[in-house]
Amino acid sequence: MTSMRALRQESANGPEDLHLVTDAPVPVPGPGEILLKVTAAGVNFADVMQTRGTYEDGPEAPYVAGFEAAGEVVALGEGVTVPAVGDHVVGTGGGAFAEYMVMPASGAVPVPEGWSDEQAIGLILNWVTALAALKLGRLAAGETVLVQAAAGGVGQAAVRLAKHYGATVIGTASPGKHDVVRSLGADRVLGYGDDPGTADLVLESVGGTAFAASLAAAKRVTGRVVVYGVAGGEVAITNRDLNFRQQIHVIGLHLGVLIEHAPAIFAELMDELRALIAAGVCVPGTPAVYDLADGPKALAELEARATSGKLVLRP
Repeated sequence: MTSMRALRQESANGPEDLHLVTDAPVPVPGPGEILLKVTAAGVNFADVMQTRGTYEDGPEAPYVAGFEAAGEVVALGEGVTVPAVGDHVVGTGGGAFAEYMVMPASGAVPVPEGWSDEQAIGLILNWVTALAALKLGRLAAGETVLVQAAAGGVGQAAVRLAKHYGATVIGTASPGKHDVVRSLGADRVLGYGDDPGTADLVLESVGGTAFAASLAAAKRVTGRVVVYGVAGGEVAITNRDLNFRQQIHVIGLHLGVLIEHAPAIFAELMDELRALIAAGVCVPGTPAVYDLADGPKALAELEARATSGKLVLRP
């Protein structure tokens, strides 16, 4: 097989220019890479940003979209011994919205025993990002955590994890998603314009007008804000703000950068994740599943904030 079905982004005009093609070449794994027969591809807000050309260092159109997938290993690049052909793994790499993709073997994580590939989508990008945010944010039991966009993939994982670690959790979400956030264990659920009071730790992925609210909610001097997304737009904070107005700790987080520059921390996070799976804290996902051809619709609904939880494309 030399060609495959895939979703190709033709321009920077958004999801409307993401089209299903049948003649995309099947990629070949290079040294240190694996070839995956994709059974489930994760949809993330970064995919939406990439379709509009606003994701930092994102691909230039035309390109096969997507970067998170689970599936069966069908070929190994030079030097790869683990995982083995036939293993089911989840990981990241370019061109995930397709029947086949390549990804670095070092970042491919086994699908947990008893989980389907679809249920494992989000293990790395959502659960590990949420875990990293709590760890870098130095969460301690008894503290209060404000999780912005708590109904999203990372947000839901963060609510579960923060409760597990003994925090009081406040979540923000759009109307209609509050019951979902409450069901995860949040102590309070608010709309984006509501006053959350003060928090020891704020997990911030919204940006835009919500960014100022996140900064304002962090306790003076000891409060921490971990920034891991800019879904609502770019906002600046100045040295004058931090010196005279805020006096808080602002921490940046991008999982790809963390994996590259702090592999020891990533290894610790993966060890912790395995323990959380064994303890039943990290549970199989229940994603909303779309056919590959409906990928543009899935991205448009995500951009319109019309979804909650994880979205998956099935090739």
